[in-house]
Amino acid sequence: MKKLSLLILFFAYGFNIIAQVANITGSVKDEENNVLVGASIVVKGTFLGTSTNSKGEFSLKNVSIKEYELVISYMGYETQIQKLNLEKETELNVKLKSTSYISDEALVTAIKANDGTPIAQTNISKQEVGKNKIAADIPYQLELTPSVVATSENGTGMGYTNMRIRGTDMTRINITVNGIPLNDSESQGVYWVNMADFTSSVSNIQIQRGVGTSTNGAASFGASVNFQTLNIEKNSYSDISSTIGSFNTFKRSISAGTGLINNKFAFDFRYSKLNSDGWIQRGFSDHESMYLSGSYYNEKNMLKAVVMTGEEHTGITWWGVPDYIIDSIRNFNPAGEYFDKEGNQHFYDGETDNYWQNHYHLLFSHEFSKNLHFNANLHATSGKGYYEQYKANDDLNSYGIAPIQFDSLNIFYSSDIIQQKWLDNIFYGYTATLNYRKNNINASIGTAWNKYDGDHFGLVKWMKYNTSIPKDYEWYNNKGLKTDANGFCKIQYSLSEKISLFGDVQFRHIAYEMVGPDDDLVLLDQKHSWNFLNPKAGITYSINNKSRVFASYAIANREPARADLKEASKNGGSSCPTHETLYDIEVGYTLSSTIYAFSANLYYMNYNNQLVMTGELNNVGYPIMTNVEKSYRRGIELGFGLKPIKHFEWSGNLTLSQNKIQDYVEYAYHYDEEWNETYESKDLGETDISYSPNVIASNTISFVANENFSVNLISKYVGKQYIDNTSNDTRSLDAYFVNNIRIDYSTKIKGFSDFYAQIFVNNILNSEYISNAYGGNWYEQNNEMSWIYYYPQAGINYMLKIGFRF
Repeated sequence: MKKLSLLILFFAYGFNIIAQVANITGSVKDEENNVLVGASIVVKGTFLGTSTNSKGEFSLKNVSIKEYELVISYMGYETQIQKLNLEKETELNVKLKSTSYISDEALVTAIKANDGTPIAQTNISKQEVGKNKIAADIPYQLELTPSVVATSENGTGMGYTNMRIRGTDMTRINITVNGIPLNDSESQGVYWVNMADFTSSVSNIQIQRGVGTSTNGAASFGASVNFQTLNIEKNSYSDISSTIGSFNTFKRSISAGTGLINNKFAFDFRYSKLNSDGWIQRGFSDHESMYLSGSYYNEKNMLKAVVMTGEEHTGITWWGVPDYIIDSIRNFNPAGEYFDKEGNQHFYDGETDNYWQNHYHLLFSHEFSKNLHFNANLHATSGKGYYEQYKANDDLNSYGIAPIQFDSLNIFYSSDIIQQKWLDNIFYGYTATLNYRKNNINASIGTAWNKYDGDHFGLVKWMKYNTSIPKDYEWYNNKGLKTDANGFCKIQYSLSEKISLFGDVQFRHIAYEMVGPDDDLVLLDQKHSWNFLNPKAGITYSINNKSRVFASYAIANREPARADLKEASKNGGSSCPTHETLYDIEVGYTLSSTIYAFSANLYYMNYNNQLVMTGELNNVGYPIMTNVEKSYRRGIELGFGLKPIKHFEWSGNLTLSQNKIQDYVEYAYHYDEEWNETYESKDLGETDISYSPNVIASNTISFVANENFSVNLISKYVGKQYIDNTSNDTRSLDAYFVNNIRIDYSTKIKGFSDFYAQIFVNNILNSEYISNAYGGNWYEQNNEMSWIYYYPQAGINYMLKIGFRF
């Protein structure tokens, strides 16, 4: 022990000698000598950064002596980069030049958290967006951030994908684009399949874990994610890229921008096309998308129009792989399965999901002064599509069709049928914010109003025994109408140079109506309304320029989704789900320097009437939910980054948590020796919440030869998780550990363009793992039985991307 202590002292002393340090102090002002409060100062290539205080001053203490580049920025001003050869105590007095146009960043200031906001947050820059995986959808671009678990139906990260944050599913994660709601109004989920290659049109992403700050749209009931589309580029550009890979994957993309024309106009364009067979049988993807924006800027105003279109044709994979087949045919897909008269197995090739979606944003920003900004946005999203299924020997009565009689001996009560279920909807509204920032006050008020109008209907496209049913016979048609309005006020007040207080309150009103029969011909007619008050408060204490601590408390409320209310209406309303309430406590600590960064965040999320997944799906693949009176999620999120030597970087995060339901009651069917059926309850006490692993970790080790070449080992670990709320090991998923390799290369071609290439090897150890599943149980003579459908993931596979940027 004595020798070990001496060794530690020796290395500590040696490091102290080698790592000589000095302080950097200074101020940031505008051209008229006005102080800029909250200006960002970042030491490029390190983890170190700070912001100016109420006097416009900053300090970076104990910085290792060497050469640096300091990036100084403030919204509405030109970013300045200062090279610094730090040899001794240094003072920098920076003056930023006002831009001749309003920054796009002003559009999302009101809903984004800043460094001083007492919120657990992760910010992803444009340079990092889309790097994690090639061709994969958004969940897999975010899966290396804390507490995120991504899932894929077809096993490749394309097609239908999903994610959970702290065990919270997509229907409880608030998603916005430019501050405009993206969540579907009825299901409250987000369908990334409709937005292929969206990351290519994104400038930055902010993830807030927990309740977060007030925003627009669906309830933030565990996390929120804000995407900001392309910011202005001063110079013109064009980019052409192609991606090829396993499973006949082929993606091509072209983008171009004019840059700023006469300091007033800018236009950006992108088109992407993705094709892949998928790994799961018939789990193909045929997707395309387009992004188009046109902007007008002057010194006080910005007007920007954004159009995003998406079209997807995807093989249905939502049924998963049955438990009795998973060991023999891991990529089996039961969708479209039927048998002929001889008992031969067939699959219907038209078993597909098809959807067209268009997003329209008109964004306006006005600067009354450098301290006061106003934003007003109009938006509309139209969507139309269907999924087609082959139904073998389906009951005609369920379609409202009378038995078919050819003669007295041939009466058919069922038939093979090809059906289409359609959704035709529009979502539109406005958002508006007013932002004030001066000295020690940063305040915002905002309001939003959104309307959803959706038609759900079904068509019979073909019937085997048809004598009188007209073409495209419509067997059901119902409408969903939803209005969502909210207003919020938030303020961040710097009590001193070290202490900052935060307060935020949101009022939200929701009205929802369903009218007409569902696909089983049961009337859905019902109306609901909710009024929610969601307050938040917190405090941040800056220990020094390298570290801070924060604490916050927030309350959030969430209304049931369409599927939850549908199930209740078909039960006579006796089990109508109630709204959920979340009480969220967060305590965090961050530490950063030139060579390392560390963060720790403790959270306790206490729920009243949380709607949790039962582990079963309804007839269109949506999870069936149930209210539980008392439940909680608590844990710690740890993150780190390390750059100890020039060519080596290491970063990662670890989440340890407990996710519990108190006094859970199981309901299941019981069968006796004579197959008499009863529906019985069983008190299981405290159980684990479904789909909530206690351990989630990610890790990236990078060798960076120079700015043009790097090799990255990327790892993801997800602990054991249960697929229902009974804590039964039979209905659980094993922990899995997956490793990938990414190689990045770029070079300049003299007089021509930039060339870049990226190689991605997924699952390099060829691990057989399952990321998701659903199932249930029943009892036979008091013996518990289970049924499970799994979503296994592909083994080792490859992607290569090459591109030219002009």
